[in-house]
Amino acid sequence: MRRLPRWRMIGCLTLEWVALAVWVGGMVVLSGAVIPAVFNTFGAQDSGGMLLTRAFEGYHRFVIGACVILSAAVWYRRWSGDPIVAVGRGEMIVLAIMVLIAGLIMMVLHPNAVALQVQAFATKDETARKTALEALFRVLMPIRSLYMVNLVLGIVLVAVKVNRSLDLNRRQL
Repeated sequence: MRRLPRWRMIGCLTLEWVALAVWVGGMVVLSGAVIPAVFNTFGAQDSGGMLLTRAFEGYHRFVIGACVILSAAVWYRRWSGDPIVAVGRGEMIVLAIMVLIAGLIMMVLHPNAVALQVQAFATKDETARKTALEALFRVLMPIRSLYMVNLVLGIVLVAVKVNRSLDLNRRQL
């Protein structure tokens, strides 16, 4: 075990929890407040859809930051060798799956959806527009499902971390 200053580990754990809160909380806010507000405020599907696309692109930037912070924090905790902040296999697996899902959404599915959205909104012929929107919605369904899976995994990760903290507290008593 390496002897590290306590303030470094406190900073590491704090950043880790904030990153996880941003990732999970951002999805809760987007799905629970932003999406309903956009579709209940904007009458036009085009402007509401474009606003949500930009909102999710902003959320993706936060998720990238959260991925970097969470990965660095896990590495630092493992590197420290301190059994109090040890990284469990379950924690690593859940985080790895979350990062893979986020990468799949951001690098493959979202760009495809944006291209289909631009094509659908640019089409003036009603029949062609309907076909293009149907193609867009077919792509959006798995994206929505993956966002929800990642949300659930984020909550599971919180539970894993809390459970570990409670186990350590119980051992100290």
